[in-house]
Amino acid sequence: MFDPSPGQGATWAAAGMIAPGGEIAPGEFENYRRQRDAVASWRRLSDELFEVTGERVAVVQTGTMFVGFDSGDRQLIDHVADIAREFGVDALRVSRETHESFFQSVTPRIHDGLYIDGDGWINPDEAVRVLSRANEKLGVKVVRETVTSARVHEDHVVALTDGGSFEGDVGILATGSGALPDGVAQRAEHAVRPVRGMTVRLEGLDRSAQPTLRAFIRGRSWYLVSRPQGYCVIGASSEEQGSLGVELGEAQRLLRDSLDVVPSLETATLVEIRAGLRPASKDLEPFLEVIDDRWAWMSGHYRHGVTLAPTSSLDAVTFARRVR
Repeated sequence: MFDPSPGQGATWAAAGMIAPGGEIAPGEFENYRRQRDAVASWRRLSDELFEVTGERVAVVQTGTMFVGFDSGDRQLIDHVADIAREFGVDALRVSRETHESFFQSVTPRIHDGLYIDGDGWINPDEAVRVLSRANEKLGVKVVRETVTSARVHEDHVVALTDGGSFEGDVGILATGSGALPDGVAQRAEHAVRPVRGMTVRLEGLDRSAQPTLRAFIRGRSWYLVSRPQGYCVIGASSEEQGSLGVELGEAQRLLRDSLDVVPSLETATLVEIRAGLRPASKDLEPFLEVIDDRWAWMSGHYRHGVTLAPTSSLDAVTFARRVR
């Protein structure tokens, strides 16, 4: 495995939501179809990791609740309900009267919402740690270098880095939003572009027993993933940029929106801000493109990288087995 900084790409900035229902969007039924069994896939992967390491990746399933801040935002919630109905997703109208605990810490001006059952989350930091330990136990060699060139030579593949040349039976180019190495870049049919996302990590609010909170705030999308002991991840920003720098105005908007929906966050402690680059394909759908028979390029997961990780890994295994 070649990676100059394992676990420090888009995964590092991700909130860890496994949200087939919470991520539904107009025209993206195929993405939803791929994600429907994502929670179960993560549970199976967690069991496999336990067999290797004695540790599991905790998969927490609390569902998702959408709320709207003003009348225009509540119309967006109605739109989400329409899409859910179109996709066959069960969505339940909830209110403070019917589901009081769901509205824990939510501003009193919000009285109702839309609940989608079945969604969950993992902690990406925990997942990277357990996966890294599993790789170590399984004898995976990690080369902390960037592949600059990829070739096929007779019946094997060759990966070149600044430090040397490496051979293998098959290769998977999992480049995220990064560029393809020389040797394959000009023959790729797909293309990806980087979309920067930012998350803010806080301490001081524990909603971990309640649904993941998503909101529309003056038309902007927002979410809060709460973990036990009061650790929270809030997002989401989406900027068509390839730089990782976080702009002050971008952070200000996210924090202001957070206080509007959850006023008690005013006393929370700011832990850190993380940014990552989502790999977005032209049609916003992930792909596995075969190049040179023995190389395949996997990318385009956009905002579904965590959700689809186990499924995509199986696609890569299927390709490798077929070639070998």
